[in-house]
Amino acid sequence: MPPVKAPVQAPANATRPGRAEASATQGRPGDGLGPNPGRWRTGPSTLRLLQFTDLHLYAEPGAVLLGQCTRRTFEQVLAQARTRHWPADAILFTGDLVHDERVEGYRYLSRIIDALDCPCFCIPGNHDRRELLAAEVDPGAGQAYRVEPLGPWDLVLLDSTIAGADGGRLPPATLARLEQQLATNQQRPALVSVHHQPVAVGSRWIDTMRIENGAELLALAERYPRLRAILWGHVHQAFDQAFGATRLLATPSTCAQFKPASEHFALDDLPPGYRWLELEPDGRLRTGVERLATAAPRADPGEATASAVSQDRQRSG
Repeated sequence: MPPVKAPVQAPANATRPGRAEASATQGRPGDGLGPNPGRWRTGPSTLRLLQFTDLHLYAEPGAVLLGQCTRRTFEQVLAQARTRHWPADAILFTGDLVHDERVEGYRYLSRIIDALDCPCFCIPGNHDRRELLAAEVDPGAGQAYRVEPLGPWDLVLLDSTIAGADGGRLPPATLARLEQQLATNQQRPALVSVHHQPVAVGSRWIDTMRIENGAELLALAERYPRLRAILWGHVHQAFDQAFGATRLLATPSTCAQFKPASEHFALDDLPPGYRWLELEPDGRLRTGVERLATAAPRADPGEATASAVSQDRQRSG
């Protein structure tokens, strides 16, 4: 996500979330929603994976970004996931987790994760401090490349961030390790997770901040069909496209949404959400996006607006 203004506080009468209402059953193209979006597993060997992305949490519990109290919307989305897609075999948190990059936000997230009693894996985004994410939440988040086996699947987590930049890049060493992993034990399906999009999603302004060498990642997908999915965040919208045997998937933010197919920065009215995936031992997968029933009311648009794109940030790689 591009830089935005410093947060404002939520109204004094803002309430803490309870259990989220049932989500809408229809979505826009790319949501992957059907009449029964993955509520139950189809067999005992099916693995359920959840993705939460672009939380944009703050040290202050009531802080607001682009009209949304990000802690409140995250808690609502998480509550809905625990109602509709629980238990999970693993959860991915795919970057831009703490917007102001302060330790209090990471400690809050750590407490949430500890209470889930489920394997959780984090990767940094351009709005994260990698060293704090690794120290406070997930030690593995400090690695540029790692593999987490999940039953018959391999989850490959890549750090696509560039220090001080909003776009991304995958270092040659990361791509080399990924190719080595894909070339061995080809019976194991693999899912790659990054923060930035490796392909254009159709919104010109955010596509200037994708993985610079995303074509190299796609070349590996073309060469190794065991790579069944590439999953990312960053774009605050749903995206689902086939690339040979590989699904290319983006997931909505747990807070504010960006309008698809936009030339310039624009917010969408769709509610926050998350992605569920059901992984079969033979490499087949089912996936969809689940959203809250309604979007939270926005704060005064003058308090947190898209005009903040040029704000300077201090961040460490």
